[in-house]
Amino acid sequence: MFTWMRCSLLLICLLLSACASSVTPPARYMLPSDPLASTPRQPAGTLIVSSPRLAHYLDVDGIVMQLDDITLNAARENQWAEGLGRQLERKLRANLAQALPTLRIMRTEGEQANALTLRLNVDQFQGRFDGVAVASGQWQLLNDAGELLAMENFYAETPLAEDGYPALVRALSDSWDQAAELIATQIRQGDYFD
Repeated sequence: MFTWMRCSLLLICLLLSACASSVTPPARYMLPSDPLASTPRQPAGTLIVSSPRLAHYLDVDGIVMQLDDITLNAARENQWAEGLGRQLERKLRANLAQALPTLRIMRTEGEQANALTLRLNVDQFQGRFDGVAVASGQWQLLNDAGELLAMENFYAETPLAEDGYPALVRALSDSWDQAAELIATQIRQGDYFD
């Protein structure tokens, strides 16, 4: 009987370890990247893109889904492969370089004389219960003395092509592309680099 108890205990331990080792790691997603535009030879000016400030609920690993008008959920099993702020900054720089080819688009690194700085606050970057991906917030353009030249809101939404997190990530990327194009158009129309 003592041997039978040992065998049963060993079998239970093996079953528990098998269950524990079969836990699936969360899926990790990156925003799709676009080819980088070439740098102009004689740029008309320099635009420094600051890292966007995310609403606190977006500064998490999980992809955020709005379940109804007041409920938000950060996914546990579907996460960003890299910090969302870094991805948004990199994608915004690439989009602005393409949309504003006469400008040198740079990251925030040290002081640049005669450079304008673009700051962003991202209020929404999530899937919504009605099947759309939303990106919204506010951007500010400052001169090298830190004086505010322009301040505008942005809002973009893209319907999901199908259900699932891969479709959500692609739709969020499209919404971010739309927001970047809107920002570029407003900067172009403002003639800040003359």
